Amino acid sequence: MRAARGAGAGAALAMLLLAGCGGGEPQLMNLRSTGPGPDEFGIMPVKPLEIPETIAALPAPTPGGANLADPNPLGDAVAALGGNPARSGTIPAADASVVSHATRFGRDASIRPTLATEDYAWRRDNDGRLLERVFNVNVYFKAYRPMALDQQAELARWRAAGARNPSAPPAGGTE
Repeated sequence: MRAARGAGAGAALAMLLLAGCGGGEPQLMNLRSTGPGPDEFGIMPVKPLEIPETIAALPAPTPGGANLADPNPLGDAVAALGGNPARSGTIPAADASVVSHATRFGRDASIRPTLATEDYAWRRDNDGRLLERVFNVNVYFKAYRPMALDQQAELARWRAAGARNPSAPPAGGTE
């Protein structure tokens, strides 16, 4: 009887160790959808498909090109959200000086892939300990704690410098 319990405990321990060794994409937030989720086709009505008179009238496929049923999806989304599709993708005149100042030393066109690679490495290296992964513990805030900004200390620093922060809480607490 003891040998059977020992073997069962050994098997459970082996399964626990194997479960903790799983690789793959690091999941710091550990959010899993258990339901069917939103219906992406229900968000915005799609345009009706048009069937040509003959199949020969169809244009040649253009991978990555415009879609005949939805030629301007970004503009349609902007219009659906109440914006002006003609102005989307352009920098408003009021913001041109800010953008010019921010890019005065140049800009790196590959910054997004670079940041994605660096963040993936950070998440992989801070994916939690064995039991945190096994029990699906959220380690997001612990992993990014070294990068977190102390909001109150930063607010005090700006106030000491004389900067006004109308959207921040009053200096003496809530009034």
